[in-house]
Amino acid sequence: MKPLTEFERYVIEQKGTERPFTGEYVDHNAKGVYCCRRCEAPLYLSEHKFQAHCGWPAFDNEIKGSVTRVPDADGHRTEIVCAECGGHLGHVFEGEMLTPANVRHCVNSVSMTFKEIEESVIDNEAKQSTKLATFGGGCFWCLEAIFSRLDGVEKVTSGYSGGSAEDANYEKVCSGNTHHAEVVQVEFDATKLDYQTLLAVFFSSHDPTTLNRQGNDVGPQYRSVIFVHDQVQADLVNAALAELESKQVFNNPVVTQVVKFDEFYAAELKHENYYANNPQQPYCQMVVKPKVDKVTELFQHLLK
Repeated sequence: MKPLTEFERYVIEQKGTERPFTGEYVDHNAKGVYCCRRCEAPLYLSEHKFQAHCGWPAFDNEIKGSVTRVPDADGHRTEIVCAECGGHLGHVFEGEMLTPANVRHCVNSVSMTFKEIEESVIDNEAKQSTKLATFGGGCFWCLEAIFSRLDGVEKVTSGYSGGSAEDANYEKVCSGNTHHAEVVQVEFDATKLDYQTLLAVFFSSHDPTTLNRQGNDVGPQYRSVIFVHDQVQADLVNAALAELESKQVFNNPVVTQVVKFDEFYAAELKHENYYANNPQQPYCQMVVKPKVDKVTELFQHLLK
């Protein structure tokens, strides 16, 4: 991360706003790429920029997977943040008919830097779109089987998070005496599948209202938990939880933990693709298959 000035921290970290028509890039029209000032991730190409006469740089598109939308705290607008580091960029507006794309990313100049680079380099950077998500919701055999079916998911690995390296094995975790939860680490292409969709699948795949339990699987290792990898994921999870509560989706309170990701320890090889390799195993038939069938029916449009 690049060091920030006091004003840059105010805008990027505290979600402030620079005064209109004062930013460096309001009337900027050079060819190149606009990047996040804090982490230097590419955000917008110069061809996305247009003159909106609003006082801030305006873009009607973004490099795929580079910008994340988050419901604003005011309940009316939609905030946009860097998908890589979570730095505040500004807000996005639709329906103004200012360009054929009908979208306006209103961005603070101070949130960006500009690089004059070759198009091939821009394309190469834009392709770095693989992201990680880590979920725990009962036995990892279930979640692995479910997330592996989604288009945009490149890899799902069963494992353990929340505890120490020396306790990261199936026998110890099953004792319930470690801080680990059984989790899956999902590698996904953010240009095909966004984190909000993964959250929707996650909350549909298990019961997030039962504390340290999923059906007959009892113990803290089976707790409902989301290990967030950055502030963007944390904000999206909290927004999803607030929506579940406001819409009363579940009859009982959601007890899903939201924890900062630290380490992930892959499970033993025998757990890899367990459901696919053991479809007739009794647990798979009685527990895993019904969950897979449920999610498959709900999210048919997302399947590979």
